[in-house]
Amino acid sequence: MTKTNAMRILDQNQIEYDTGQYEYDESDLSGNHAAAVLGISEDEIFKTLVTRSNTKELFVFVIPVSGELDLKKAAAAAGQKKVEMIHVKELVGLTGYMRGGCSPIGMKKLFPTFVDETAMLFDRIYISAGKRGEQIILAPDDLIRAAEAQYADLVKE
Repeated sequence: MTKTNAMRILDQNQIEYDTGQYEYDESDLSGNHAAAVLGISEDEIFKTLVTRSNTKELFVFVIPVSGELDLKKAAAAAGQKKVEMIHVKELVGLTGYMRGGCSPIGMKKLFPTFVDETAMLFDRIYISAGKRGEQIILAPDDLIRAAEAQYADLVKE
């Protein structure tokens, strides 16, 4: 296994983690597929979403794959009037990661990052390792530390 940038950052910060590999399906890059293949709940696996605010700043939100980002809650957490999803074509250029393999750790730049508060319900959660078909499994507080993130209520009811 080749270490991803996200793994190298975790190693540098002496943060414990495990990895999980799975065969990804090009036609279904949702985390739902990963959860099914890895045999875990869709509430334990988190997707990374990148948004742009009305002030043109970028913000990263990490939410369970079972949920949908509430853009109003996301904007409030970020202290912005409004946020909207960036276009998928912009993802690689802005973060260094491609769709289906975007990790909240190790982006090209450190963006303000928010993790849905439901992550605290689990001892360990799954996030993208920075490439398709690979997950990092770690404690939510360790993700907060590595991504310099904070918890927030982000998911639509």
